[in-house]
Amino acid sequence: MSKILVQPEEVRWQNLLVRQVVTEKTKGFQMSDNQWVFEVTKDATKTAIKHAVEKLYKVTVTRVATLIVRGKGVAGRTRSPKGMKFFESRRPNWKKAVVTLKEGQRLPLA
Repeated sequence: MSKILVQPEEVRWQNLLVRQVVTEKTKGFQMSDNQWVFEVTKDATKTAIKHAVEKLYKVTVTRVATLIVRGKGVAGRTRSPKGMKFFESRRPNWKKAVVTLKEGQRLPLA
């Protein structure tokens, strides 16, 4: 008989958010529109993202927008005994979530 391991609810919320995306553009979102940008898992839904941010950071989320960011193409070269070898590859696609918080609330992040 197989044993089903159930993760605590808080651990699942933490696994949903991969990292915070910090760029000049996202810093502008934080200052002007109170929006925070996260990289999330590909199977994350808007409601799951909302609950994860609310549970982990104790804030009220008013809106969640998600989008799939296409991976960039990568080209390069390597040196081998027979000469230079060229290769092309592709970075993986990833999912981004833009979370809008209630007026006056902030996240304790960068």
